[in-house]
Amino acid sequence: MAKTNMLEREKRREKTVKKYAARRAQLKELIRAPGTSPDDRTAAVEALQKLPRDSSKSRLRNRCAITGRSRGNYAKFGLGRSKLREATMAGEVPGLRKASW
Repeated sequence: MAKTNMLEREKRREKTVKKYAARRAQLKELIRAPGTSPDDRTAAVEALQKLPRDSSKSRLRNRCAITGRSRGNYAKFGLGRSKLREATMAGEVPGLRKASW
């Protein structure tokens, strides 16, 4: 089980990402647009830099839904490798079973 403070930090980051998602998208579109004047582009870059760091989606970390483990996660299932194996052996994951040939 992951440390509680790490799980809480991730939850806080997810909220921050959702809160600023529209504003970040608007600023990024303004920066990318070819018709934007250099002054407007500079102002947009500065505004983007003033947003909280944790508002960036790349700061999020995939974690196991059961244990909170940060490494060895399968994004398709949202589980860590060990919990995915346990769920597979118990037949709880549709379409997934232990390989044997």
